[in-house]
Amino acid sequence: MYAVISTGGKQYKVSEGETVRVEKITGEIGAPISFDRVLMFSDGETVNVGQPTLTNVAVTGHIVEQGKAKKVIVFKQKRRKRYRKKQGHRQQYTALKIDNIKIS
Repeated sequence: MYAVISTGGKQYKVSEGETVRVEKITGEIGAPISFDRVLMFSDGETVNVGQPTLTNVAVTGHIVEQGKAKKVIVFKQKRRKRYRKKQGHRQQYTALKIDNIKIS
């Protein structure tokens, strides 16, 4: 059984018991969280696709970790112009443990 949820402008395929890293969501570690923007749900035999979302499916979980990803180096250069720019970026993320997928 799995579902496809939308959060932070991205889509994630999740299943029960799975830990997934998503874009930063405000909240404390251990705080419950639920997603009502479920785009697709499958129980192994049937597949339900929303248009655009499913109203009878909810995905719940809790926050496991708040952190930053590894550093990404952004390097820009224009040849023969003496232009070089080096910049680093660390994207913030939230790790979620999916508790259950409810269908009503």
